[in-house]
Amino acid sequence: MRESAREAYSSRADFPLRGYIGATAMVDTIYIEEDIRTHPRTLDICSRFPKATRIGCERYGEVFNPRAQNSRLQKQRPALILARKHDGHVQAAPDGYGIGGVRNFYFSHMLNCLYDCRYCFLQGMFQSGHYVVFVNYEDFAAGIDTCIAESPEEPTIFFSGYDCDSLALAEVTKFGAFILDFLAGKPGSWLELRTKSTRIESLLARPPLENCVVAFSFTPEEVSTALEHGVPRLERRLEAMRRLEDRGWKLGVRFDPLIYQEGYEAQYRGLFRRVFEAVDPARLHSVSLGAFRLPRGYFKKMVKLYPEERLFASPLEDRDGMVSYRADLHDEILGRCTEEVLKFVPRDRFFPCLSGAPLE
Repeated sequence: MRESAREAYSSRADFPLRGYIGATAMVDTIYIEEDIRTHPRTLDICSRFPKATRIGCERYGEVFNPRAQNSRLQKQRPALILARKHDGHVQAAPDGYGIGGVRNFYFSHMLNCLYDCRYCFLQGMFQSGHYVVFVNYEDFAAGIDTCIAESPEEPTIFFSGYDCDSLALAEVTKFGAFILDFLAGKPGSWLELRTKSTRIESLLARPPLENCVVAFSFTPEEVSTALEHGVPRLERRLEAMRRLEDRGWKLGVRFDPLIYQEGYEAQYRGLFRRVFEAVDPARLHSVSLGAFRLPRGYFKKMVKLYPEERLFASPLEDRDGMVSYRADLHDEILGRCTEEVLKFVPRDRFFPCLSGAPLE
């Protein structure tokens, strides 16, 4: 993609989302499950897209799950699907993933990300490129309460941003405001909002939550330009971090996945320097990194979707069902990037992700 086109693609992702969803796609179709057709959140979300065609369905899976669809094509003009999640509202986080807690869980009020990152495992997980928003937020809160009650004396960390970006659609869904209000009264439980977005207005409009970490994901600009379509430019995300830091929000930095290409060492050294010059490392809550990795089935599906993608021609190998860089290269990337990060960050705030499923 030419630079001028990419800049337009990125900048529109940061404009107020009224009529737009994601970077370039106008919402012209909204599928709505019948039993939440008159739900207040359904009505509120639909009101933001008054020209969209509304189509009823019994269950969102009728639209989202059929195998005979091409998520690559749907990404060009995604539909919005409003639904109710009936079970599994809160899940245990993958092994090896976390930021220091023993009890780690994640929840997904939305399926699919507004951004289009070629390495993202969601393209291998889901059949569809459409976006699903579950409007029954109270059931997610109940699931969080259940997890807390199982071990009330131990700190519990909940991760938002597993199956979506935590902030990119916050203005439309208002889920962030809901979950922050809910967790404000639960100081023993922590929330991570993981994002590549600069949509921080809802956070700036309220006092910082002591038990919330806003974690920004980064790759070098060379990688982002090639692989992270629709993601705001690095400097704009750093500016968003600076604004949150000034307001007292706890921040995290995530260098995950680490992507190998010629000259990667210099690229990551430059990235680390820019990030840790923009924000005060001493005030960061946590920093993590992890090498590129995908479950075997996801990888095969993504190669079929993007057979021309150079990323998938990297020196990769399958180890126990997980596709990553060959062992020596994997260890080299992690080792060298870890060494560089620890020049800026105390070891007790550094949490490498050495195994497990990717969590973007």
